[in-house]
Amino acid sequence: MEKFPLKGNREIVAEGNSYITAYQSVLKKSNGHTVNNSDSQYQEHPLATSSGSTAVTTSLTTPDDDEMIDITPRSSPSEIHQHSTHFSSYSRGSTADNSDMERGRDFHGHHQSPQSQQPPQRTHPHVPTHSAFGDILDGGLSFYGSSEPHDDIPGIGQYDDFHTIDWQRDIARDRMRHRYIVKKRQDSLWDLVKGAHDAWSGWLCVLLVGIAAGCVAGMVDIGASWMSDLKHGICPLAFWFNREQCCWPTKQSVFDEGNCSTWKTWPQIFGLNREGTGAYIISYIWFILWALLFAALSASLVRMFAPYACGSGIPEIKTILSGFIIRGYLGKWTLLIKSVGLMLSVSAGLTLGKEGPMVHIASCIGNIFSHLFPKYGRNEAKKREILSAAAAAGVSVAFGAPIGGVLFSLEEVSYYFPLKTLWRSFFCALIAAFVLRSLTPFGNEHSVLFFVEYNQPWIFFELIPFVFLGIMGGVIGTLFIKANLWWCRFRKFSKLGQYPVMEVLVVTLVTGVICYPNPFTRMNMNELIYLLFSRCSPADVSNPLCDYTRINITYGATFTEVTQPGPGVYRSIGLLLLAFFLKLALTVFTFGMKVPAGLFIPSLLLGAIMGRIVGIAVEQFTYSYPNVWIFTGECVTGNNLITPGLYAMVGAAAVLGGVTRMTVSLVVIMFELTGGVGYIVPLMAAAMASKWVGDALGRQGIYDAHITLNGYPFLDSKEEFAHTTLAADVMQPKRNETLNVITQDSMTVDDIEMLLKETEHNGYPVKILDMAPITVTDQTPMETVVDMFRKLGLRQTLVTHNGRLLGVITKKDVLRHVKQMDNEDPNTVLFN
Repeated sequence: MEKFPLKGNREIVAEGNSYITAYQSVLKKSNGHTVNNSDSQYQEHPLATSSGSTAVTTSLTTPDDDEMIDITPRSSPSEIHQHSTHFSSYSRGSTADNSDMERGRDFHGHHQSPQSQQPPQRTHPHVPTHSAFGDILDGGLSFYGSSEPHDDIPGIGQYDDFHTIDWQRDIARDRMRHRYIVKKRQDSLWDLVKGAHDAWSGWLCVLLVGIAAGCVAGMVDIGASWMSDLKHGICPLAFWFNREQCCWPTKQSVFDEGNCSTWKTWPQIFGLNREGTGAYIISYIWFILWALLFAALSASLVRMFAPYACGSGIPEIKTILSGFIIRGYLGKWTLLIKSVGLMLSVSAGLTLGKEGPMVHIASCIGNIFSHLFPKYGRNEAKKREILSAAAAAGVSVAFGAPIGGVLFSLEEVSYYFPLKTLWRSFFCALIAAFVLRSLTPFGNEHSVLFFVEYNQPWIFFELIPFVFLGIMGGVIGTLFIKANLWWCRFRKFSKLGQYPVMEVLVVTLVTGVICYPNPFTRMNMNELIYLLFSRCSPADVSNPLCDYTRINITYGATFTEVTQPGPGVYRSIGLLLLAFFLKLALTVFTFGMKVPAGLFIPSLLLGAIMGRIVGIAVEQFTYSYPNVWIFTGECVTGNNLITPGLYAMVGAAAVLGGVTRMTVSLVVIMFELTGGVGYIVPLMAAAMASKWVGDALGRQGIYDAHITLNGYPFLDSKEEFAHTTLAADVMQPKRNETLNVITQDSMTVDDIEMLLKETEHNGYPVKILDMAPITVTDQTPMETVVDMFRKLGLRQTLVTHNGRLLGVITKKDVLRHVKQMDNEDPNTVLFN
């Protein structure tokens, strides 16, 4: 490895001016040169330096190391002479500006080429104060958020598409900006006002995000409800009313449409009666036609205007919050198309939910509003604080569960979650829930989706069936994950992926054909879940699940009411079993199609069906054998009765936990979702059993599994690195390979041009810039290195031996190494 001596503090820049000028001319010649290797879609470049008084080199790593920061100078030689610590970025390809560029993959998963825009550079004649992160501390310089919206920190470029951010560098930049603003407060009243605005900009931003998220969620809920009922009929007096609003004075049941004279079914619109063979056929046809129309519109809008609007979005949100850049994924077109497409796909009757995509929608809102505040819009690490709060608001408006939304953001999606982000997330979720409550999209006085009115306490022995439901939830969740991944891989690598709209139409047609004959699968999934959660009363004569014969039986001096199931209950159990297997199979094929689709509601439905059936079985067992010792004295007094609806609620939590592997946030969401605060212990028991069984059968939840499937560069902070490798085993270049370098004294312009031709690096570092790089020795255990990448948010770290630079470990190197040690293909970490 070639080297040159360390020449001092500021003098070295002046002495090396001729080298930098020649080096810059070479870079200008190579501008526009594209990289053809498969890793060039997100390449990052480390600022390499050596510590201490040993030799310092400017290093070019091997072609496999493509994660170096682009910091080649764009400034003139005079500026370089004036600013000894000044640096900026250069890329062979293009440099993305700060705007949220609307671009992404095409509809088949291929990435569209980014559009490059180079922001103008401002020159500053002041002598800078040295910064280890390359920023300039001086009273006359402009910092993000401190002056006009277009002011940039000199020499600091923006991250390019498909890059990972440098958390430490961005956080340090924000601290320096904050110190500058605090210092300027004393200069004038205007600076004092700007300082106050900067202090409150975070709260103002999350306030706007919460208001907008609540409004968008209300519109999505109202629109989806109206279009879902449109498949069954219309309200002639006011066509914009859904069935519940049209029949509100009659309080109709979901199973009985005959008692509502204001709501007209499609056979009635054509002059037929509600009942009969002809009416059934016409209703069947219109049901399928409306479903096909809605599904075709949803898939077409996604394909033509916003390819990133498909799917749930939570895997990508997790990856973005971990520090990855995907331009356009949180843009305005994605927000618009995902909102409209979500209403259409839910209304089509597909086995999907709108709750997961609401996290994506809220994150889009957070990204858009963050650009109104340069403090967040121009700092990717700070922007992720707003995105974390927006994700909490998404869950809050999806279920009416603000506390669960905050915990969901903390447990499931966020990567960097400081205490102030917790407070702002809570505030954002609160505002979003309040706005949604004001719109009353659920049609009742409650702000929750499935309000229950249980007044019976659970009995101790019921923990046995509750844990059984948790075990079954873990098994069902694991089976679903494996089946869905198999189908998604087949779709990805077969010709089926070339016809996404056709796939959506075929699945919609099959769903409509097989779901309409079953009254439980015909209705909206939210209605069915509410029906399964509900407790039967003597007035529920139209609900087949409540077809009980009630008999009073005397046990000595006490009386109890025994309910014997009638034929309607047994028929309902058979239909629910059929619905369970149909919905499970349909969800496997639906999740991953090119329409907005979530998993929360289908998972809750599967668990609710399973739980209701188990609850009915336990109920009949206790009434048939009241003298069994495990519940003697509990069920014969007439006070403590079995509630099958509670089992449906616990089963729903168990399956959702098996699919997502959520625990704390799941329990909170469930009791906020239903209002059943007194049933936290059963929910906790089922959630823990579900997670234990699921982790034993497969370590990844559905979102982590799709992150792996798509090859996103996500380093999971919840997994442990249990291998005994060293940093020298992972660094680039390897021990026996050459470290390519650019030296100050011994290389000519021809040598540099030859090096540019022979290597495939995206950018090249320039030295005496970052005076405090993060380094490890070659004997550092990789367990420590992985923890550094996770907890510090590193993009790269330098590997040294006795002060000499040996190589670089990038985030991609770590990801590849983890895959390799787990006996998986290391090339899957590429963004493909």
